[in-house]
Amino acid sequence: MKHLTLIMMLAALFGTATTIKAKKVVVPKMYVFGVAASFNDTIVHFTDIQEVDSAWIDKKTKFLAGRDNYSYQLRDYLEQQQMPHRTCIVFYNKQRSKLEKKYLKMKRLYMPGKDGKAHFDLRHLKSGDFKFMAYDASEDEK
Repeated sequence: MKHLTLIMMLAALFGTATTIKAKKVVVPKMYVFGVAASFNDTIVHFTDIQEVDSAWIDKKTKFLAGRDNYSYQLRDYLEQQQMPHRTCIVFYNKQRSKLEKKYLKMKRLYMPGKDGKAHFDLRHLKSGDFKFMAYDASEDEK
């Protein structure tokens, strides 16, 4: 009977789901740019590389906290500009030079091909038109 009770207690202990929250920390600045495209047309939007103050990152993975929030900011802006149903992606890095390389690499994907034909209509969103706002992940920590 003692063995059965011990086995049941061990099973309950190991069977209980444990949640481990990743710690998030604030970095003084993060560089971010966004790309928005649609499967319905050939228009592709690129934002400027922007500096976001007090961005939150996951301490362990170094992922930007609230990446979806930044994507939604871009999507909502484009919907207000009569460009609905955009798929938005946000790229980020603490070092501007590394992000600039990624920016150029992404832009080359949408530039005219070897045949000289432009397959996409590239549109540039200046920081004066659209600006990413910092996401506050302090509420996620509670």
